[in-house]
Amino acid sequence: MTEQMPAARRFLKLTDVAEELNISQAQAYALVRSGDLPAIQIGGRGQWRVGADVFEEYIAEGYRRTKDMVARGLPEETPDNE
Repeated sequence: MTEQMPAARRFLKLTDVAEELNISQAQAYALVRSGDLPAIQIGGRGQWRVGADVFEEYIAEGYRRTKDMVARGLPEETPDNE
């Protein structure tokens, strides 16, 4: 029997976004509410969903911004505690 790859999801829950970015759910929600991360609200309870393609573009844009910042020689912020 051959194993099939799981189908790519079109939308992510904010919990998925938070997990992928290693941030809290509150931080993921703040990204959406600020407009930094475009999302849609669906259903009667208004649950948020982020398009997988939009999420990948958000990450790519973060890399571009960081690359530009480093190229300009801007001071780095305090590193995250690991």
